[in-house]
Amino acid sequence: MSAVASKTRFRSAAGEDDMAYDVPPPGNLPEPGYYYHFKHDPAGPLNNYAYYVYGVGHHTEDDCRTEDAFMQVYRPLYEEAYAYRNGGLFDLRPLRMFFELAEWKGKEVPRFTKIVDHDVIAQLEAIKARMYPNP
Repeated sequence: MSAVASKTRFRSAAGEDDMAYDVPPPGNLPEPGYYYHFKHDPAGPLNNYAYYVYGVGHHTEDDCRTEDAFMQVYRPLYEEAYAYRNGGLFDLRPLRMFFELAEWKGKEVPRFTKIVDHDVIAQLEAIKARMYPNP
């Protein structure tokens, strides 16, 4: 019996109630939009450590740790990022980490900060359109 058939048979026997994706989503979800990571240098390029957050994804496998079941889905807006250099991949991060404080230069700071400046957003939108022409 193939692994797929075996897994299908197991899931059919186990029933839908036993699946990992029965975990309800957290109440606090980040809004889609533009964010700076705590490593952003305001004296550097506008898009250094800038990201576009698409939303939240959910891990559907049974062996996923509960604390990692929900993942932040985002893309870097700077060319040096691994995800961009490797074909325009999406970055994923456990959602719990999105809201955790990070230590930076001896202080605890928010890991991500939403960008609200309309001029900065307009410039980042143009960068995003250039980097990812086929969203």
